[in-house]
Amino acid sequence: MGAKGTETRCRLIRATRGLVEKHGYFGAGLNQIIEASGAPRGSLYFHFPGGKDQLVAAAVAEAGAEIAALIAAVPPGDTAAAATSLLTAFGDRLEASGWHQGCPVAAVTLDVSAANDAIQTECAAAYSAWETALRDRLQADGRANADDLAASILAMVEGGLLLARAQRSREPLERVARTIRAML
Repeated sequence: MGAKGTETRCRLIRATRGLVEKHGYFGAGLNQIIEASGAPRGSLYFHFPGGKDQLVAAAVAEAGAEIAALIAAVPPGDTAAAATSLLTAFGDRLEASGWHQGCPVAAVTLDVSAANDAIQTECAAAYSAWETALRDRLQADGRANADDLAASILAMVEGGLLLARAQRSREPLERVARTIRAML
């Protein structure tokens, strides 16, 4: 694929990420994705012959890899700082978007993962990658209970994002950060 094709594919994925995160799977139609991306309709089916499901799965995979890399990039030694940094980044994004863009995977997970195997697989892979990155940080910190802690921290982060979005406040994220620091 040439540079122009790669750019078009990336624009489609970025537009999809933004729309599904803001409006959910069902609120992000192909017409809106095409309009937001500026890509021709034919490009959508060229790059994503499986249609919307394939495009959403690609958007979830990209978002999942991005967050996993963010967690993994934090040097070992202070997982609490890594979690706080992640919560701050999510909070900044959420607030800057007018409380529309929290977790880039949660909206899709809640909308369709129970009924759509392809998308469920990508959502599960994203969360698994985040949990693995957290577990690796915790193990590097010498935590014997890294598996349980990683799952708990991930659940707290996701829950904090949901509450922050619902309340239009960073306070739930700040509470989660304090609790994670106290746990660790």
